[in-house]
Amino acid sequence: MREKRYTGIVVIATAAAALAGCAPAEQARTEQPTVTRAVAVLYPTAGSEVRGTVTFVATDSGILVRADLTGLPPGEHGIHIHELGDCSAPDGTSAGGHFNPDDSPHGAPDDQSRHVGDLGNLTADDAGLARYERTDARIALGGHHSIVGRAVIVHAGADDLVSQPTGSAGARAACGVIGIADAAGGA
Repeated sequence: MREKRYTGIVVIATAAAALAGCAPAEQARTEQPTVTRAVAVLYPTAGSEVRGTVTFVATDSGILVRADLTGLPPGEHGIHIHELGDCSAPDGTSAGGHFNPDDSPHGAPDDQSRHVGDLGNLTADDAGLARYERTDARIALGGHHSIVGRAVIVHAGADDLVSQPTGSAGARAACGVIGIADAAGGA
């Protein structure tokens, strides 16, 4: 009986030592680098000509969001972060709904309570060009509010900033998945 108990203890001790020896290697595989810059290249959905890029750069006051787009009809167009990084559907619906991890109502970018993905509107000029820039304290490049791996959607119409659940911005005109960018890249 003592021999069996001793053998069991040796087996358990050996297994524990082996697992402990693997811990640093396992931790090294699961540690994520700090993301300081991300980018989405937007492509048109079916029937659209909208394309461009959106960059996200970590700053001391939040995430600096910059968008440069072409092919838009003149006027305002909703821009949102959507929950899934999937632009495979011709109409962009594979990106899911607005990114809303806190289950908040839809709102304007400066509202206290809003979807994390609510970035408001950008405005296209008569040539179809649009530039957008704002620093957002709600979105993040890591953690619970991380937008990395999600999608940017630009809509055909303006976001009214109040209609639930999405602001009545119309069809999805462009979609791009947000990926990690080289930290040394320009912003």
